[in-house]
Amino acid sequence: MHNSSAITAITQKNKKQSQFAVVLRRLSKNPSAIIGLIVVCLLVIMAIFAPLIAPYPYDKQNLLNTRKPPSAEHIMGTDELGRDIFSRIVYGSRYSLSIGFLAVLFSNIIGMTLGALAGYFGGLVDDIIMRLIDIIQSIPGILLAIAISVVLGPGFINTLIALGFGAITMACRLMRASVLGIRHQEFLEAAISNNASTFRIITKHVIPNSFAPVLVGATMSIGNVIMSAAMLSFIGLGIQPPTPEWGAMISGGRALIRSCPWMVTFPGIFIMLTVLAFNMLGDGLRDALDPKLKK
Repeated sequence: MHNSSAITAITQKNKKQSQFAVVLRRLSKNPSAIIGLIVVCLLVIMAIFAPLIAPYPYDKQNLLNTRKPPSAEHIMGTDELGRDIFSRIVYGSRYSLSIGFLAVLFSNIIGMTLGALAGYFGGLVDDIIMRLIDIIQSIPGILLAIAISVVLGPGFINTLIALGFGAITMACRLMRASVLGIRHQEFLEAAISNNASTFRIITKHVIPNSFAPVLVGATMSIGNVIMSAAMLSFIGLGIQPPTPEWGAMISGGRALIRSCPWMVTFPGIFIMLTVLAFNMLGDGLRDALDPKLKK
């Protein structure tokens, strides 16, 4: 009996490894996904090694060198306080990427838990959870983020909560739909017949086997969250100056957009590249995890 259980565990482990290898192989054949992955990796490296990459401290002011266009000394120019824009963009990647990753992590932990409970139990539990999700989803996402930011106030943590709360709905619906698709499969019935606890069934069987659609949605959500964070900072409800967040940098340079366009152009380009990279990676993951969806 013990040997049979060990063989089953080894077989399941090998199956998971082979599935992972298949997904990687499919992903490697998708040029746009590889480009997106490379850009994301470069952005993460830039954020991690910001002190080594940035030529100047992000808050170093030089009032004798304000509003200078791109040059050999300042490759992306300087702002109204003489701060190097390239250095601020490099350090800003830390805040923008952190908000994107952490807000999506926050929303997916809550959303996946609620979705798994709703899909597994059904009935009254499903009705209560999904009606709450419907209420949240009936409010436009950016309006909900603005309302939460107004209540909590600006700042990194508050912005993270404001953006993560609105993203719970998508993770919840994706997880619920996936759980409904596997709820009556044999491996769950076997776990139930072995008297496994509800917590073990959900955490060991339901969520791992329903994770793929949520992973794709999370990858695409990171880019959207970064863009929403930039928008909140732009209107003064997100991360506040002098913190070098990309949206706050655009907000600081909007009054000078005609005379000093580089102050808003370069942060805007980095926001665009980041969102595009995560969307391309998300599309590639979707096709790799379920090639039947590929058009």
